[in-house]
Amino acid sequence: MKSVRALRLTAAISTLAICSAFAVRAGAAEDPFSSPSTLPFEAPRFDQIKDEDFQPALEGGMARQMAEVEKIADNPAPPTFENTIVAMEKSGQMLNRVRSVFGALTQANTNPALQKVQTVEGPRQAAHHDAIYLNPKLFARVQAIYDRREHLKLDPEGRQLIEIYYKDFVHAGAKLSDADKVRLRELNKALSTLQTEFGHRLLAGTKAGALVVDDKSKLAGLSEGEIAAAAQAAAGRGLKDRWVVPLQNTTQQPSLQDLEDRTVREALFQASWTRTEKGDANDTRTTIAAIAKLRAEKAKLLGYPNFAAYTLEDQMAKTPEAVERFMAQLTPATDARIRADAETIQAMIAKDGQSFQLKPWDWERYAEQVRKARYDLDENQIKPYFELDNVLKNGVFYAANQLYGLTFKERKDIPVYQPDVRVFQVFDKDGSALGLMYFDYFKRDNKSGGAWMSNFVGQSRLLGQKPVIYNVANFPKPAPGQPALLTFEDVTTMFHEFGHALHGFFADETYPALSGTHVARDFVEFPSQFNENWALYPKVLQHYAIHYKTGEPMPQALVDKIKTASGFDQGYHLGELIAAAELDIQWHSLPASEPAQDADAFETMALKTTHTDFPNVPTRYRSSYFQHIWGNGYAAGYYAYLWTEMLDDDVYHWFTEHGGLTRANGQRLRDMILSRGHTRDYGEMFRAFYGKDPEIGPMLVHRGLATPGS
Repeated sequence: MKSVRALRLTAAISTLAICSAFAVRAGAAEDPFSSPSTLPFEAPRFDQIKDEDFQPALEGGMARQMAEVEKIADNPAPPTFENTIVAMEKSGQMLNRVRSVFGALTQANTNPALQKVQTVEGPRQAAHHDAIYLNPKLFARVQAIYDRREHLKLDPEGRQLIEIYYKDFVHAGAKLSDADKVRLRELNKALSTLQTEFGHRLLAGTKAGALVVDDKSKLAGLSEGEIAAAAQAAAGRGLKDRWVVPLQNTTQQPSLQDLEDRTVREALFQASWTRTEKGDANDTRTTIAAIAKLRAEKAKLLGYPNFAAYTLEDQMAKTPEAVERFMAQLTPATDARIRADAETIQAMIAKDGQSFQLKPWDWERYAEQVRKARYDLDENQIKPYFELDNVLKNGVFYAANQLYGLTFKERKDIPVYQPDVRVFQVFDKDGSALGLMYFDYFKRDNKSGGAWMSNFVGQSRLLGQKPVIYNVANFPKPAPGQPALLTFEDVTTMFHEFGHALHGFFADETYPALSGTHVARDFVEFPSQFNENWALYPKVLQHYAIHYKTGEPMPQALVDKIKTASGFDQGYHLGELIAAAELDIQWHSLPASEPAQDADAFETMALKTTHTDFPNVPTRYRSSYFQHIWGNGYAAGYYAYLWTEMLDDDVYHWFTEHGGLTRANGQRLRDMILSRGHTRDYGEMFRAFYGKDPEIGPMLVHRGLATPGS
């Protein structure tokens, strides 16, 4: 997911320059952004959009919105909800169209031309945002409406919108002095430049850091399909008689589980661990230290002790202290579990006839051997039952049908931005059209790591729009003619990202600022993580876990093994998440008085201080390649995955006590949470569904750190 505030607030450039640029572009014969697309649901015209369209369209969109905003600010009529707040909601539609497509492509299908536009336009968009939210006349109108909000005849959504606008303006610096506003603009411009630089360096470093192997025998342990994919990856880079294992975004790499050669495992781990720490043009350490320093200064300017306090103010957790208290409930039990599991794994290494001490690059391989011995479960037994297309249609779509009555139809007539992308139309329970869904699942060198969901078009009754949503992942692309077989982790990712999509499709708001996934970071991951639960739900699993060759369903004995083993190695997987979350919070708890940090020394200190330097369990993302916090809006928010896991485990516990996978339960969740966007306080929304405040017990049980009833 992208930054919630970044999605809501547009970000320009001097009025003279943007007006001039727009005047040139407006005369062009074909402009895919000036007007809404004529495709179904206003889907982007990827058959018409060219790289050279983006810069003039971004500048033209900013010019158009600035004219709209200045008209609102200069309106001689007294400020009203309609002529100010609603008018703001209607502004910037062209800019939203171009930014939604540009953002998608720069993350999922970038190239040097797009990166150049990103570098130039990033600071201009930051300036555009400031020109709007630091406009004193505009803020005076917003504040006047806010001050008399109790006397306005509005529905709850309208009242909430006023609250959000006022808080956003204040949070953006609207109450600062003129001198401080000047400094804030400088900080925002510099941060935009650095964050873009970080993203470009990380993408290049991840590509360059891929492991290149010159001897096929060194890949012993990988399947024939994986070796063929490695050969194809090498060929794609022009390497003859070589094999390439590309890096995924996390520290650990999937192939570490299967590679037999320990020196190759270590080489792959180190390639991942040092991808952006080689002292070359892709090294990010100076960049992230500068970002952290500038964020701390920005927080101080806005009246906060640190950037974490500034960021968390409008989240469900509210404060860094609340986040730390939450994670403190997880760390001791996680550490104990890690140490116990490490002893078991070390014993397995000895049983394998080896005498070396366990290292991070050994953990996944020997943990898998423990899993096989303890549960008689081999990942390679599972993959043939998880063919991607079948998982999508008979798993992800089926669960959505059973819970919510949705149906899906693939569309071949909708243009896409890359040949592997697929499009489906989504229909509601009554047969009416909900919107369009794009899927882009395979890894490419020009795609950012990880998986995410976002919108090309958001839902809004005010604008008459229905959702156009996309899911992106980084699954290994099979060699031609081979099936795309998934790990269970990949399957879970598909359910997770589609949970975000459901949150977007069920949006039922008037105003775009409150619609769908425009919610706090530590709430937005709740619907997605909740949707993961259906991947192993018996009725769903038996519907999609079908052997791609034989057509036979997964044997119950194998299903039982997966379920029994699902709690195995939870210490490791929870530990790497907690370490990353603490690393994030520590970077963003730095006060402005601290100098720019040495990234390596700070990381070591941060993990040690928080007792999350778990032995042989490296943080899921090292500081130098932590895209979530330096480029994707999760600054001081990575804990959200753990926080929302607590919420999702609570709600799934409620489901299990009320009949499980039923249409009635799905409708209740849809009505009370998935369709509500940010129209209500998060705590109130959760309590209305669950009956009480969130509790950590079900999460500890789910993670195997506690027993039911303890």
